[in-house]
Amino acid sequence: MLKKEEILQLISDDSTSERKRLARQGQKYYDGEHDILNYQIYYYDADGQLRLDKFKSNIRISHPFFTELVDQQVQYMLSGEGNIFRSDKPELQTILDEYFDDDFYSEIYELLTGAVSKGFEYLYASTGKDGKTRFGYADSIGVVEVRAKDTDDGCAYYIYWYIDRIDKGTKKIKRIQVWDKEKIYFYVSTGDGKIEEDDSVEMNPRHHSIYTDEKGKKYGKGFGFIPFWRLDNGRKQFSGLKPIKALIDDYDLMACSLSNNLQDFTDALYVVSGFQGANLDEMIQNVKAKKHVGVEPGGGVDIKTVDIPYQARVAKLELDEKNIYRFGMGFNSAQTGDGNITNVVIKSRYALLDLKCNKLEIRLKQLFRNILRVVLDEVNRMNGSDYQQKDVYFVFGREVMTNAQDNAQIELTDAQKQQIQINTLLSLNNVLDDETIIQTICEILDIDYESIRDKIPKDDMMQAEQELNAVIPEGGVGIEQDSEDRTTSSS
Repeated sequence: MLKKEEILQLISDDSTSERKRLARQGQKYYDGEHDILNYQIYYYDADGQLRLDKFKSNIRISHPFFTELVDQQVQYMLSGEGNIFRSDKPELQTILDEYFDDDFYSEIYELLTGAVSKGFEYLYASTGKDGKTRFGYADSIGVVEVRAKDTDDGCAYYIYWYIDRIDKGTKKIKRIQVWDKEKIYFYVSTGDGKIEEDDSVEMNPRHHSIYTDEKGKKYGKGFGFIPFWRLDNGRKQFSGLKPIKALIDDYDLMACSLSNNLQDFTDALYVVSGFQGANLDEMIQNVKAKKHVGVEPGGGVDIKTVDIPYQARVAKLELDEKNIYRFGMGFNSAQTGDGNITNVVIKSRYALLDLKCNKLEIRLKQLFRNILRVVLDEVNRMNGSDYQQKDVYFVFGREVMTNAQDNAQIELTDAQKQQIQINTLLSLNNVLDDETIIQTICEILDIDYESIRDKIPKDDMMQAEQELNAVIPEGGVGIEQDSEDRTTSSS
C-alpha cells in the first residue's frame, strides 16, 4: 500500500507533467480563458527602456470557438434517439435501460467533453444507492496512474483527488482516493498540505462494491481489477485544441487590435497654427467645451482624421474563422454558400464533423465493451442468467438537420415509385398468381400479409376485393373467392 508521503509526491509530480499542462490548457480554452487575457502592450521610452503602456487601449476579448467545437462534437455523438446499448432480447433490453439511464448519459456527456477538451478523461464504477453498479466520470486533471514499474502496462494504483471546497476563503479541502484491485482508501488534505485518513467516510478502507444482507449488515466485494477506464482523444491523447490554438489566438489578436484601433482613434486630431494664447490647457478646453479656439492672423485650425485599415483585418478574421472550422473539423453554422441548401449540401458540411466523431466513436465503443462486461457479470450473478457480450450492440444515431422541401420531394418520389410498382404488378396478372401479387403489394406498402389475412372477416375481405377490382385497369386482374376461401384469379 502507498504511504502518505508517496501519495503527496505522486500527485505533485503528476501535476507538473507536460501531459497535465496541455490538459489544463485545453480546459482553460474550453472555459473561454484564452492567452489574449494576459496580453500586454509595451513601448520603448526615450532612454531605450522597455515600458508597459498603461494609457493605450488594451481590449482583451476571448472568442470561444473551441467551446463551440467541443460541445458540437459531443452533442452530435449523443444526438440519437433511445439507448445506445441495444439488444434484440426484450428482457435484456429492459435491464440495459435500467443501468444505462439518463444519469449514465449525463456522466458520458461529461466524459466526452473532458476527453475532447483535455485529450483524455476517466470513467469509474461504484455502487449506487440501489445496490447496482453505477458509473461516474473523473476529472483527468485529478487522476494519477501509478505503475509498480515504469515498464508495466497496467496500473497498480489509481489516485483520484479533487477539491471538495474552499474553507474560510483560502483554505482548500482536498479529498484523495487511492484505488487498488480490491479496495478504496480515503484521505483528506487541508491547506497546510498534510494528509490524513478521511474520518467522514463510513467505511475506510472499503471494497469497490458494498452490499447489505438480509440482516442489514453491510459487506463488500472487490472487482479483482481497478474499475477505472480512460477514454483517449486519439493515440497521443492530444486535446482537440492542439491543431487550432494558433488560429484562435490569431483571431483574438486581430479582433482585439481592431477594437483598440477604433477606441484610440475615435476623436479627430486638431492641428492649430498661430494660437492666440499661452495656455495649452485652455485651448484644449475651448475645443472640447466651446468648440472654438482663438488664433493669430494667418493662423488656423485643421481637423485631421485617421483612416483605419479595417478591411485587411476583417479579411484576416474571415480567413481565420474559416480555417478554425476546417482544421477543427466542425460544422460552421454561419456559412452561407450560394443559397442552394439541399440535403446533399447540408450533408457535405457535416463531412468533417462525421469524420472526427467516427474516430472517437471507435474508442468509445471499446470503453462501452469494458463497462458492459461488468454489468453483464453482475446481472448474471444476481439473476442466474447467461447473457453474453454478443447479445448487445451499440447504435449511434446522429441527427442531421435537413431541408423540409427536399424531404417532401423525396416522400412524393417514394409514393410515385410505390404506385408504379403496384401498377406493374397488376399488369402481370397473366404471369403471376393473385396470392403472389397481393403479398408483393403488402411488401411494397410495408404491411404484414399473414396477419392481415387472418384477421380480416369475410365480409371485409369481399369489400376489399371489390375496391381492389375497382382500381384495376380494364383487362387487369380480378379477384374472387372460391368455396374453400382461397383467392383465385379471373379475367
